Amino acid sequence: MLKKTFTRTLLAGAALLLAGQAMTADNSKQIEVTDASFDCLTAMTQVGEYFVDNLLGNLDATVAVAQSATGGKFPPGSVVSLIPSEVMVKHQEGWNPETNDWEFFELKVSPEGSSIAVRGTTEVVNSRGGNCFGCHNLARAEWDLICGTDHGCAPLPVTREQIRSIQSGDPRCVREN
Repeated sequence: MLKKTFTRTLLAGAALLLAGQAMTADNSKQIEVTDASFDCLTAMTQVGEYFVDNLLGNLDATVAVAQSATGGKFPPGSVVSLIPSEVMVKHQEGWNPETNDWEFFELKVSPEGSSIAVRGTTEVVNSRGGNCFGCHNLARAEWDLICGTDHGCAPLPVTREQIRSIQSGDPRCVREN
C-alpha cells in the first residue's frame, strides 16, 4: 500500500512539473535546435575548460561573457558544453524564466554526428544520474547558471584530467593520422 501511494505521489509530482514547464515556456521565444546544431567540441571556441558557440551568429558576445571575470548574461543562441554529450542552449529572453532561458541537452555522439537523446529545462538527467538544472541552479546569479570551479556549483565527480580526456575523445572530431 505504501509503495502504491509513493508511486502515485511521484507520478502526480511529475505531471505537475511537466504542466508547470508547459506553462512557463514561451515557445515563440524558442530558438530552433536540431541534431545538426551540435558540432565537435574543437569546432567551438574554448574558453577556459569549456567550449562555446552561438547558434544565432553572436559568438563575440558569447565569448565576452564566458571570458568575463565578473560573470554576465549570455546572449540568446549561446551554446555551452564542457563534455561532448552535455550541452546548454540559451533561448530568447522570456522563454523560460526559471532556467534563465537555458535548455539542457543530453546528446548521443558518434563519428557520424550528434543526436538529441534528452532535452528540457528542470527535468533533464545526465548519463551519470545528475539533474542538470539541479546542479547549474547552484551557480551564483552573476554566472547565469554556468558552473565553474568558483561559481557556487558542487564539484564535479570527475577530475580535470578525466574531463580533458573526455573532451579530446569527442568522436565527432575528425582525426588526422
